[in-house]
Amino acid sequence: MADLTPRKVFEEIIPERMKENPDLAKSINATYKFVVTGEGGGTWVVDLTKEPPEVREEDTDANCTITIAAEDFVAMLEGKLDGQMAFMTGKLKIAGDMSLAMKLGQILKRG
Repeated sequence: MADLTPRKVFEEIIPERMKENPDLAKSINATYKFVVTGEGGGTWVVDLTKEPPEVREEDTDANCTITIAAEDFVAMLEGKLDGQMAFMTGKLKIAGDMSLAMKLGQILKRG
């Protein structure tokens, strides 16, 4: 996965996963904002309240906001960085509904 970037995750991988499993988005029914800092970063909203679900590059309010450096985000998705460890060491910051953050793995998990 050497070519994995945050942009690829938000523009290709997450939309594809939601298409494959639309019931997942319906069951979560919330909005996530990802603030990915550093090189290759950006701000994206994953909106699971829409039908079909949407991923947009924008900065708006969400039920749960995740802030993480681009390199740490990629490392998490590649399985090189544990999400709980990233949170406990301050590499991953969560604002808003913490229970929604726990459901993130279902959306981001490699399959």
